Amino acid sequence: MDDQRDWIALSAVEGVGPVLFRRLLEQFETPGRVLAASRAALVAVRGMTEPVIEALQSGGGQRFAEAELRRLDKLPGVRLLTFLDADYPRRLFEIGGPPPLLYLRGQLPVWDPALAVVGSRRATRNGLKAAEELSAAAANAGLLVVSGLARGIDTAAHRGALMGGGATVAVLGCGVDCPYPPENRELSERIAASGCLLSEFPLGTQPLADHFPRRNRIISGLSRGVLVVEAADKSGSLITARYALDQGRDVMAVPGPISIASCRGSNGLIKQGAVLVDSLGDILAALGLETTLAAAGQGHGPTAPLCPLTPREAQVYELLAQGPRQLDDITTALELTAAEVSAMVLGLELKGLLVQLPGSHYSIS
Repeated sequence: MDDQRDWIALSAVEGVGPVLFRRLLEQFETPGRVLAASRAALVAVRGMTEPVIEALQSGGGQRFAEAELRRLDKLPGVRLLTFLDADYPRRLFEIGGPPPLLYLRGQLPVWDPALAVVGSRRATRNGLKAAEELSAAAANAGLLVVSGLARGIDTAAHRGALMGGGATVAVLGCGVDCPYPPENRELSERIAASGCLLSEFPLGTQPLADHFPRRNRIISGLSRGVLVVEAADKSGSLITARYALDQGRDVMAVPGPISIASCRGSNGLIKQGAVLVDSLGDILAALGLETTLAAAGQGHGPTAPLCPLTPREAQVYELLAQGPRQLDDITTALELTAAEVSAMVLGLELKGLLVQLPGSHYSIS
């Protein structure tokens, strides 16, 4: 509980965004040490300013954290994920500024493979049908469908995923205890029953306009690819597509009539090189997945690495599959020398199987 309190407190300090949070953790290893650090030690961290130091040392973050923990106690089914937790979605480490703290309401899903489906709030009937059917097919094939619970295409995507018998994740631009829009309250309950509602915003946060671009980077970051179904020239869905490109994700789009304003942006994506999608096969081909994805048993836990490992590398890999650890922890658990563990970790990093996390922790990628 003390650890959670420190994570919440540091996240609540005005001026400490995801990038600065990570720098602080790299320097001090734990949020508790950051909160207890001296002014001289904090000044040495790149990006720290006097206002941020004053806010950090005022105790306001700790007071907020105490109140937030009391609110969490009254909300069964809501949990916190920090980016040192084993079940934090690893793909978010590939984006700029992964959220250090996520609020999750519902069932913890298998995060990969995931497909983001986004589009216009004012979608046509054909667009809604396409989003629902493609999402149902994707979920049935074993993909986790990710969207933003907004009106229109997002709603159709979540409904389709549930129809397909799969799990779906709604990434919110508000707190998980106040899903938006209000007419999707019943849908949000259904999502939480098989997947989850996810947000980087504290409990009680209202859906303000500037929250939605921030949540879009998480929608694309969780996914292997983003499918845009109807988007106007200037829309949030195009922001999500830009995030996807920056994050190295595949971008796909469903073509629409040239006379419909809500299709101009998505048609434009196809002109710029996005994959044209009119079937599940197009999606699976773009993502490099077999059409027998569900039957092959993927999406049910960490998959074994495809490249060969030495016996000791396999030991380290299997240990880290249980959750992030520091080098000293690996050394103790496997009864190896520090030099041996360093060599194993380096070998796994070179094979692209490990990532280094803040605080000198390592995790499978």
